[in-house]
Amino acid sequence: MKIAVIGTGAIGGVLGAYLVRAGHDLTFCDIDQAHVQAINTTGLRIEGPGETFTVQGRAYNPEALLARGEPLGTVLLCVKAQHTEQAMRTLLPLLGADAQVVSCQNGLCENIIIPIIGKERTIACFVNFSADYLEPGRILYGGPSTFVLGELDGSISPRILALQEVLKAWGPVQVSPNIWGYLWGKLSYAALLFATAMVDDTMAAVVGSLRYREALLELCSEVLAVADLEGVTALGFDDWEPAMVYPRGSRDMAALTVQLARLEHRMATNKKTRSGIWRDLAVRKRQTEIDHQISPVIAIGQGHGLALPLTSFLVRVIKDLEAGRRAMSWDNLEELNRVHEASRFQGGGNGW
Repeated sequence: MKIAVIGTGAIGGVLGAYLVRAGHDLTFCDIDQAHVQAINTTGLRIEGPGETFTVQGRAYNPEALLARGEPLGTVLLCVKAQHTEQAMRTLLPLLGADAQVVSCQNGLCENIIIPIIGKERTIACFVNFSADYLEPGRILYGGPSTFVLGELDGSISPRILALQEVLKAWGPVQVSPNIWGYLWGKLSYAALLFATAMVDDTMAAVVGSLRYREALLELCSEVLAVADLEGVTALGFDDWEPAMVYPRGSRDMAALTVQLARLEHRMATNKKTRSGIWRDLAVRKRQTEIDHQISPVIAIGQGHGLALPLTSFLVRVIKDLEAGRRAMSWDNLEELNRVHEASRFQGGGNGW
């Protein structure tokens, strides 16, 4: 299987490095020329919790990949959600009838890919391992976690099983007939991660704070309510259990407290203690994926007549942080609490 990794940052860098080390025919592509040059010269270094290793890779920028003109077979699309359409339209001349694109991304990027290449060439994918691009040729890897492949129609196809075998070079890859359940479960978790990035502190510190727990649970519930209206049963992973959060009326707070303590511990002991969202804002000073992960949830919810006050507030705060109009602070979570209280008083949100 000929594989191209498009976007060789945190996720693509880790997956590609493990595949190269296993001997697969793989091509890297990235818009960062310094990163491309480093991979071609000194190699791609993965710094993980259990091992650190370097692979020699074959990397191109998009222009060079197009100039080479070689058709692509299996594409692992690992670009940020906001770059999905541009990447797909750039690659289109290299995608033949037998090509397949696997969306190793956050959000519902499959819905961007499908209009460009069709459902038959699109494969959905859920990725939850943590990693960070540190500098050209160097990736921090938090270690393996849940990774799931799925066909859009829920079938378990021969190509999914073949891809699963290939990707086992990375680790424990699963296949699922409910890939949309994983994607929506991740969106509810993403809302929580975006909320942790409103504060200049670790993810564990925010998740472990009892003061903001009720508001954070309602934030996640708003996303899960939209999934429910879409007819999707959101699935859990890696100590995040949507079924314990939503429906709101069925919450067992004692059990949920224990579960969230497990999640807090996982976050505290991971090599990556702050989210990639925090890193985008505080270190790389660039836009996050908020407009292509969380904003679409608001639009879908509005289409069902559902108001999402906490989710809408979250988007406003992250965009303010992107623009430098406010600072990361626990005060932002205090505001989230006030929005939650106002929503409860007005009879919106959780309906209490």
